[in-house]
Amino acid sequence: MNTNTKNEALIISNLDEDQAVLKKRFQEYGYLYFKKAINAQRCQQQLDNFLAVLSPYIGYNPETKTPVLTGSAFGETDAIWDECYPKMQAQESFHSFFHEPEVSSLMQLMVGEQVFAYPMKMARISCPNKLGFETPPHQDAHSHQSGPTMCGIWVALHDIKEGMGRLKMLPGSHKQGVRKVLQADGVGGVQCEIFEHETTWHVSDMQQGDVIIFDSCCIHKAEPNTTDEVCRMSIDTRFCTYGEPVFITNIDPHHGWRIEQLNWETIYQGWKNNDLQYYWKDYPEIFSVMKTG
Repeated sequence: MNTNTKNEALIISNLDEDQAVLKKRFQEYGYLYFKKAINAQRCQQQLDNFLAVLSPYIGYNPETKTPVLTGSAFGETDAIWDECYPKMQAQESFHSFFHEPEVSSLMQLMVGEQVFAYPMKMARISCPNKLGFETPPHQDAHSHQSGPTMCGIWVALHDIKEGMGRLKMLPGSHKQGVRKVLQADGVGGVQCEIFEHETTWHVSDMQQGDVIIFDSCCIHKAEPNTTDEVCRMSIDTRFCTYGEPVFITNIDPHHGWRIEQLNWETIYQGWKNNDLQYYWKDYPEIFSVMKTG
């Protein structure tokens, strides 16, 4: 992998642009970046809900309006993460977030009116003082066994500035298909091949409610969190055209494969509404045999 890389700003898209223009840009770069596409108050509400179950490990600085580390730094699969994450996953507001009209309309830009949001919803915490454990460059097509229209949607829950662990996109990397992977430190434990000519990454400071939608083959990674105390927090999921084949692990809760108490029965306890409970039970195309090649 070429270490002589440079950064350029993310290409900004606007919701009022013609859909054909947006799709052409998506085909060229492999992602679309929308500023303040989701109501900031809704993002703040979800951030507050998470922080309520992250105490005493993470608090909130009202002056900087950012989550801050108030205990030991931790990452995915650490003991603190395993303690807190089931509580985050159990929040009805978190799962319903991706089914609300404001978010669904963003998904529809890519796959049409019939959208299937994956049941696996993911919350991310990037703590300071965990250098080397950030998410390495990868493709979701590998980890999610994606179909032809699967995309990711990522949402900033607060303003994210340089040094906080920003999300970086490798523009045009989706055009080469699914790449070979090798073991790596960090979230997921693998990284994909980066070609020698791929030296320019796209990354920008973000505001609360900013959204990135990306192709399943578009390579992305997280920058290291080099701050003294800020914990970068975001949420994401995957989606596709309704009826497209979906690999069975995407039907399970995120980290449910390794945290015993993290299952749908436990998650749904205390929910006020059952409309989204097991909403995928009649989904027509769920497959369980891994693709090869």
